[in-house]
Amino acid sequence: MNVFAAASLTESFTELGEEFEKRHPGTEVVFNFGGSDSLAAGITSGAPADVFASASPRTMKAVTDADAAAGTPVTFVRNRLEIATLPGNPDRVASLKDLTGSDLKVVLCDRAVPCGAAAQKALTAAGLKLTPVSYEEDVKSALNKVVLKEADAAVVYRTDVKAAGDKVAGVEFPESAKAVNDYPITLLKDAPNADVGQAFIELVRSAAGQKVLTAAGFTAP
Repeated sequence: MNVFAAASLTESFTELGEEFEKRHPGTEVVFNFGGSDSLAAGITSGAPADVFASASPRTMKAVTDADAAAGTPVTFVRNRLEIATLPGNPDRVASLKDLTGSDLKVVLCDRAVPCGAAAQKALTAAGLKLTPVSYEEDVKSALNKVVLKEADAAVVYRTDVKAAGDKVAGVEFPESAKAVNDYPITLLKDAPNADVGQAFIELVRSAAGQKVLTAAGFTAP
């Protein structure tokens, strides 16, 4: 079974995939994690996939508009942004405004992907303009720049800050409330393994699935 899922779901879906394989002996769950926009483009171009979990309704719409979804996608979690800084926050970043200082190397996700679109929304809400040193293809790439100390800060999801442990420090900011992302999931119309795909969606939405997701920092829909 092939599951296409937003990069920010990497840790929690990997855990759920292992649980699913235990419950369904003989079933292998193969994940394709990446930027939701490129995953959607792959699906609409005919890439074989059973399930799509996106980090925003907008990227899911590309799939439903192409009539590639089976039924109506449902929101299974929500996520909000946080600033990831170097461990110990040496630059003393305390707000989104602090990122606009010319001496800081800041990275953002590309505007085409949900984490980038959400960051732009938060910056607009704060009345701020920010020129990053780079735009990254997905949230994990943005976070990695800070982990590798190639950037001083990145605007990512709080789930990614949590997953990185002590490799980064997290700074919450109030404007993130204006840019909360809904994550929809759907079975795909041409799913080669529709029954198994539907069972995986049911696990994600179950109490056990939600427990894994909320432990990762997501919030219930």
